[in-house]
Amino acid sequence: MSSTAAAPRFVTVRRWWAWLGDLVRPASDAVRAGTECVSTLGWTVAVFGVVALVAGWVLGWQEFRIVGAALLLLLLLSLLFLIGRTQLEVDLELEPARLVAGESAAGHVAVTNVARTPLLPLGLEVPVGDVAARFTLPALAPQGGFEEVLVIPTQARGVIPVGPVRTQRGDPFGLVRRELEWSEGLELFVHPRTIALETLGAGLLRDLEGVTSNDVSMSDLAFHTLREYEPGDDRRYIHWRSSAKVSGSSGQGTFLVRQFLDTRRSHVAVIVDVDEASYTHPDEFELALSCGASVTLRALADEMETTVVCGEQAAVQPAAHTALDTYSRAAFGPWPLPAATSRLGTLAPDVSAVVLVTGPLTTFEVLQRARAYLAPQVRLVAVQVVPGSALSYKEGAGIVVVTLGELAELPLVLAGGVTA
Repeated sequence: MSSTAAAPRFVTVRRWWAWLGDLVRPASDAVRAGTECVSTLGWTVAVFGVVALVAGWVLGWQEFRIVGAALLLLLLLSLLFLIGRTQLEVDLELEPARLVAGESAAGHVAVTNVARTPLLPLGLEVPVGDVAARFTLPALAPQGGFEEVLVIPTQARGVIPVGPVRTQRGDPFGLVRRELEWSEGLELFVHPRTIALETLGAGLLRDLEGVTSNDVSMSDLAFHTLREYEPGDDRRYIHWRSSAKVSGSSGQGTFLVRQFLDTRRSHVAVIVDVDEASYTHPDEFELALSCGASVTLRALADEMETTVVCGEQAAVQPAAHTALDTYSRAAFGPWPLPAATSRLGTLAPDVSAVVLVTGPLTTFEVLQRARAYLAPQVRLVAVQVVPGSALSYKEGAGIVVVTLGELAELPLVLAGGVTA
């Protein structure tokens, strides 16, 4: 009986506890929200206020009690600045969202007060990279709007996070502060500098317009020979003039059909070495990325299948802007060249040519180890960037190695204008 009687009492206690929790939850949420808005200075004032009150009561000093009460009252009055709801619509746009290092972008911020009551002035903050643009949002009537344009200069390649837009409400003394986010964050892609190149189907990357194999095909572009018609052949490939000549000379109705060799579309891969041990200075890495991006743009313009590998960043058959975004995100990482070419074999097993861009500290032995992960028929051109050096060329072990000192020399290098 005792266990049976205890069960209802336990259920009753649980219900009362749940009811009490629901009753105090709004107050506890308000207290939690209020404490989260108190700044470091605000907590310092609160601690000094409590200490002064306690010391005043213990020591009997009226002055301490007055100081403590004044500090706590100041903190409570500061919380009044947080009263009120803010209802805004905020749009953040970048123009352009992609640009080249050295250019400037514009960040457009549009704010609308969608509340039914006027909005008092607020602080507005837009983070841009490691800094933040701050300005004051003026008082707005219901449905009133405000616009601001931020100029974002760029000095180096990379990805700059912009936003989200935040409002800041607080007291004049900085004791309390409440921040609210009103938009999603955006990314500004700063692409590396590039240089225009001639078509890749010549020079060091010659014969890439379409690699002809020895596989017989009945539906490709490389015409090979004529043969007698067999049941099942596509009649569209009957060569009527030759068939008429053969039939006339032999007296029999003989048909000849075209036979082709299979041609495969060129697939160019660009690998930029992200191993920091390959470079003596970060500027060399930036030059390597500019070279790789230039080759990538030319390959895409030539309508070649293209793959980009920059350490963790990779893109297979990308659009031009997506490929350049890959270079914007590239950074030093634990990816030696052999690992990069091994990854390429997984991403693009049908690659026909590889342009590998690396730094001055990469040895020929490292290039050979990287070459081992590529098929024998794949053409490998290694571009070694050595700022200030003279153009040079060497070839061996299935690798063409060219050295250049600046981006302006890349067109000459790929055109085959450098000899051993």
